[in-house]
Amino acid sequence: MRKTVLFLMFCCQVCWAEANKDELRKHLQPAVFSVTMVMIHDVVNPPAASRFYTYCLMGAYEIVAQNNKQITSPTAFIASIKPISIETSKQYDYRIAALYCILETGRLILPSGSMLEEDQKKLIINLLREGHAQKTIDLAVSVAQEVAKKIAANAATDGYLKLSTRVRYRPKKGDAYWYPTPPGYIEGIEPHWRTIRPMLIDTCTQFPPKPPVEFSKDTASEFYKLTKEVYLVGKNLTEKERFIASYWDCNPFAINTSGHMSIGFKKISPGGHWMNITGIATAKANLDLDKGILVHALAAATLMDSFISCWDEKYRSSRVRPETVINRSIDQKWTPLLQTPPFPEYTSGHSVISTAVSELLTYLLGDNFAFRDDTEVIFELPTRDFKSFRQAAEEAAISRLYGGIHYRDAIVNGQEQGRAIGEFVVEKLKKNGVKPVL
Repeated sequence: MRKTVLFLMFCCQVCWAEANKDELRKHLQPAVFSVTMVMIHDVVNPPAASRFYTYCLMGAYEIVAQNNKQITSPTAFIASIKPISIETSKQYDYRIAALYCILETGRLILPSGSMLEEDQKKLIINLLREGHAQKTIDLAVSVAQEVAKKIAANAATDGYLKLSTRVRYRPKKGDAYWYPTPPGYIEGIEPHWRTIRPMLIDTCTQFPPKPPVEFSKDTASEFYKLTKEVYLVGKNLTEKERFIASYWDCNPFAINTSGHMSIGFKKISPGGHWMNITGIATAKANLDLDKGILVHALAAATLMDSFISCWDEKYRSSRVRPETVINRSIDQKWTPLLQTPPFPEYTSGHSVISTAVSELLTYLLGDNFAFRDDTEVIFELPTRDFKSFRQAAEEAAISRLYGGIHYRDAIVNGQEQGRAIGEFVVEKLKKNGVKPVL
């Protein structure tokens, strides 16, 4: 009888532990979203946002990999991430450590990272309410802090801290080249982003896109046709096209002007939108915390490298934006539906990064993975249903034509560039034993 009771007690403890593991996965999406909200507050530009997401998740990923042999460590295929020695002789709850590490890394590396201290306190309160012992939480937190410090130190060596010391970018002279656009006439953002050390690709020049259509003022030229298309599409937008353009706007700091007054509106970045989609998808797939962190970390790293590749081309070709050409040559009063971003046109960033990350998510979670995207609800836009990640990426890409901020070849060639990056990442993961999570 006593053996039976002990056996039942053991079974109950195992079941409780397993249930507790599943409970922890619900904290992943809020942790990543907390990082997003700080970046919105700080008006972090798109390339930099992808970098912050990557480092915030890389420590959590390594913690999981060290404790779950079914998860391939990032050190197996990311040369810049070295194995992290965790100095503890005690067994710790690695899942709590991984969750806390996301917030702790953000606290250390984000400009307003101290804002995440409130989120850390809330996480601990919730963990206590769920039955986790204070000693268990404290030990996990100490591990997370240790790992986050090492990740932050690693991040400090990737070239980011040197950007402010580099020569200020000056637009090239000539009608063919990018020039700051209204209403803010902001100087080019991150002109030296190509110097940032990538995660998954080898170099910033590994995936060069096709050359852009050559600039020409000739009304019979291919370039003029591309420009006229942007102009005519912008003047004849359907309500659906307007909505799609606004839905994928993802401009971290749009400026509205009224007379002499300018008002800034903060929004999520393109990478932030896709990180939220990643969270929606992993939650819908009911992935456990370990796999959820794996998917988030790989999505962030893919986004980061896609921006590095895209920005390498942007400041090499330094192509002029449609708004500038149309105002000079076709219609002085024409304005695009979306505010033109403050950097060169070619290739389309959203086309590159959306296509690349959609290839990764398709590999990990499957094609025809339907989901409801609620990312833009906080910006007073409705939810949107997609049949697959690739469908969402296609819409994100064409939205730039509807918005009047990209020529068609920057979109199409940007998609090809992103697809090449995504396929390269997937092959690298396959070779290193990273399998689909579904």
